[in-house]
Amino acid sequence: MILLNRKIFVVAAFAAMVGILGVIYLITATSDSADGGTSQELLNLVESITINLEEVSILQVTGRAAVLEIQFKLDNPNTRSVIAQLLQYSLYASDGSEEIKIASGQIGSRPEGMVDGSNYYTLLSNNSIVLKDKITLEFPGNDPQLMSLLESSNQNWRVEGNVIFNLSSMTSGQENEVHFESTL
Repeated sequence: MILLNRKIFVVAAFAAMVGILGVIYLITATSDSADGGTSQELLNLVESITINLEEVSILQVTGRAAVLEIQFKLDNPNTRSVIAQLLQYSLYASDGSEEIKIASGQIGSRPEGMVDGSNYYTLLSNNSIVLKDKITLEFPGNDPQLMSLLESSNQNWRVEGNVIFNLSSMTSGQENEVHFESTL
């Protein structure tokens, strides 16, 4: 008879624990915030980051190679940190007449599988970061229009591309992609 009573107490304690955990889950999953959304919806709400072309510097120009440096400013308007995984861009230049595509590139990387390491940038809440990339153009002397554009003192720069980002960890929130276009 004593053995039967112990089993009843163990089963009752287990049922009470499951019940308490269920109540906690229901309260946190369905609690409404002041502006009408559930707490889970608020956690997943991510404002889009903004990307601006800060500077394009021509570091060196010869007939064999031209070296440029491009700088982007990324602004995070969110109250939580954001991880920018990959910034892909295309750089265009013009001297007032025809626009020429100078180069395409990327900063960062997207992890592909368990073996790959990740190369990403953390943007703290309500903060910004400047990302730089060097572009090397081989044999620009073969294209007279490109050479005159690189040697000109009044280039107009335009960049367009995409940034892939998500909330403060690789597993938190959904993956977000924003298209941007900026000029100098």
